[in-house]
Amino acid sequence: MSKGKLFVVAGPSGAGKATLVRGLLAADAKVQLSVSFTSRAPRDGEQDGRDYHFVSREEFLAMVSRGEFLEHAEVHGNLYGTSQKWITDAMAAGQDILLEIDVQGAQQVRKIFGDEIGIFILPPSAEVLEQRLRNRGTDSEDAIVRRLANAREEIARLAEFDYVIVNEHIDQAVRDIIGIVRAERCKVAAQSERHQSLIASLQG
Repeated sequence: MSKGKLFVVAGPSGAGKATLVRGLLAADAKVQLSVSFTSRAPRDGEQDGRDYHFVSREEFLAMVSRGEFLEHAEVHGNLYGTSQKWITDAMAAGQDILLEIDVQGAQQVRKIFGDEIGIFILPPSAEVLEQRLRNRGTDSEDAIVRRLANAREEIARLAEFDYVIVNEHIDQAVRDIIGIVRAERCKVAAQSERHQSLIASLQG
């Protein structure tokens, strides 16, 4: 059985990562989302185990001390982390995994895996980014200013990723992320592993 691929989606808050991820998951049943752990409180409509695993800060730090996370980071005062065992087991079983994380987390994943596919999501302009953050209605003015400052720092690390999607028109951006996943599956190395017997039979 061929090993699954790890897709890492990152970008600044307000770029539309979650919307693109939902579009990809709806279109491609072979991709499974890794559900992160977080110490922050659920937002309206979020469900434990579906959007995040919500835990206390103390419980999160205990998991860190036990070495349970592939990556973890503090973002905007909240802790986020990804279960290493779950991802390793799922990929070994041939499952493609999608991680939606921040740039810090993507760097940690890169150090451990090295063969992940990094996809960076950009907003079409600074003005649109700020408007999206304000339209959420979930952040204070201080939090919005902090997120905009963080966005500049994150975008400065764009070159660390393999692909960039400018999320101006959501339908096109969803098609772009679906196209990236399908193209990666069609690379020679992946197809040679997946279809060994077919290729051998065709070569006579």
